[in-house]
This record gives sequence, structure tokens and C-alpha cells, in this order.
Amino acid sequence: MGGEAPPGFTTASDSYGHEHLQNCLSIDLFCMAANLRLTAAAAAELGRQAAVAGTPGQMHLDVIPGECAQHIIRIRPGHLAGIAIARADGITLHAPQEQVGVLKNLCLDYRGDLSGGGFLIRAAKGIEPCACGSAFSRR
Repeated sequence: MGGEAPPGFTTASDSYGHEHLQNCLSIDLFCMAANLRLTAAAAAELGRQAAVAGTPGQMHLDVIPGECAQHIIRIRPGHLAGIAIARADGITLHAPQEQVGVLKNLCLDYRGDLSGGGFLIRAAKGIEPCACGSAFSRR
């Protein structure tokens, strides 16, 4: 990025030496078509799941109609279709091109503990996450 970060942001380097802006929540702002953000924990878990599934570095995210909220995220291994919407730490996340607008401003996080873990949507401008963590509505 070469220079100082804007107020409220810092720079951090990924495993490839690329600098990215991070806000105070350490959410990576290296964004692509959908402006979808991945936390470091989400990128690490996506990478792990892709490797276990035999599709290293490639994962797919789409949304389906929800019951508790407008949309539910669905994450599957591989590059099933669509365009790259996020890249971080060696993982590329793809999504259907027609869903890019729905995915705008989402922040995908991952939380795990000894009994398991799961991906969840973080609150962001215009996004209201459901208590289940995997569903969200647009305000």
C-alpha cells in the first residue's frame, strides 16, 4: 500500500507479503467484487475445509432463502460456479454472479471451540444478522 493507513486503520501483511488494511476489529478489508470481508479465522477455516475436501484454495459461498431471516449462507468446497468474491491467506471464495448484490458488505467470521465451530455473519452497515449466525436480512 506504501504509505500511512487512514485514521482508524492499520496495515497488516498476509502470508504472501501483501499488505491489507484492517480496522480495529481486525477484519480484512481486501475486497473484491462483492465487497465481502473475511476475518482471519474464517480464512483459516475455509482453507482447512478446502484442503480436507480435496479442493485446496477453492471454496464456494451462496445464499438460499431463509426462515429466520431473508438469507442463509451455504458454504461448499470447490469452485462450483460464479466469480471470485474474496481472497485471503491462500483461499479464494467464489459465489454466483447474480448474488453479488446480496453479499455486499457481509463480513464472514468463524468461531470454534472444543465441541465444534461454525461460520457466522457479523453485523455491518445495512446487515442484520440472525441469532443463529448463518442467516441475515438486509435493512
